Amino acid sequence: MDYRELDTPALIIDQEKLLDNIRFMQSYADKNHVTLRPHTKTHKMPYLAKLQEEYGAKGIAVAKVGEAEVMAANGLKDIFIANEIVGMPKLMRIMELAKTIDISFGVDSIPQVNMVEEAFEGAEKKAQVLIEIEVGENRSGVIEEKDFIDLVKHIKGCKNINLKGIFSHEGHCYSARDVDHCRELFMESQRRTLRFAKITEELGCKLETVSIGSTPSSMFDFEIMEGITELRVGTYILMDASQGNAIGNYNRCAATVLTTVISRPTEERVITDVGAKGLTMQTRNKGICATKGLGVIKGYKDAYIHEVYDEHAIIYNKELRDKVKVGDKLEIIPNHICPVCNLYDKAYLVSQGEVIEEIPISCRGKLR
Repeated sequence: MDYRELDTPALIIDQEKLLDNIRFMQSYADKNHVTLRPHTKTHKMPYLAKLQEEYGAKGIAVAKVGEAEVMAANGLKDIFIANEIVGMPKLMRIMELAKTIDISFGVDSIPQVNMVEEAFEGAEKKAQVLIEIEVGENRSGVIEEKDFIDLVKHIKGCKNINLKGIFSHEGHCYSARDVDHCRELFMESQRRTLRFAKITEELGCKLETVSIGSTPSSMFDFEIMEGITELRVGTYILMDASQGNAIGNYNRCAATVLTTVISRPTEERVITDVGAKGLTMQTRNKGICATKGLGVIKGYKDAYIHEVYDEHAIIYNKELRDKVKVGDKLEIIPNHICPVCNLYDKAYLVSQGEVIEEIPISCRGKLR
């Protein structure tokens, strides 16, 4: 069927753009002699994760244990949970996954490591962990070298844990002033990550994995330094308005939300049938990824969502209002695709305007 005949709101994925994005990032990783581990918290779909592996990805990353469980149940066998996992219930679930797949996860403190050591007592396999390094995003991860040294030494003394590697996320590149500043932040993040990798080796630990990644810093063909082994990126597969702003166009934006015009109450205002429950209210307010409004209207210049209620999108644009009538369909390029995917039960894969596949978003709602 023609995708514009779908009931709305609906999450649409353009197959040609999707495959081009997959090939683009795989080529970038191959060129720099690193493995690609896509972060599937972007799309939450085993169907797309398998596609990424078919095109050359080494394995996948997820954000939550629940996502790992769903991906494993759908045949994904090499999974890294790029997050600090705390709490016995979650650690016991990882121990169960480790019986059938290669599973690893992040740590950044001795108290957390002590929980892991206790949880994996008597397990068939050791816990496979990577230490997160904070490189400028001001989120989780080890900051001070002294704390890192203490943590590595502590892990070396654990009998149930193997230190597989280290990882970082240069998420602050989203706020880079321009492309040159993005490059500067990316290179400094790599240098800092490699500095911690060197410290680890000086302490007698040989690392299998040194993992980095964020989509903005991977779109401009920046150099990946020797010693980095893995690129871990997510948003690139679907892209969104913020990533489009970073590269200067929306040509790679594979995902849109199809929505119906339900009202034209003034000469400028248009109302559609998707709101915060189908778009989120997220924005990016600075840097190369800065967005205007709450989503871009595809095919219209300077048209965007001005505000949302739970089930309504509000657009102020006279040109658009004059061209559409009640019942017409519009497509919105979301500001941030990752939380948007989590709002839908399925996505529609479209080629040349025709729906060719309904893809379950099987990891949606897997927050634990």
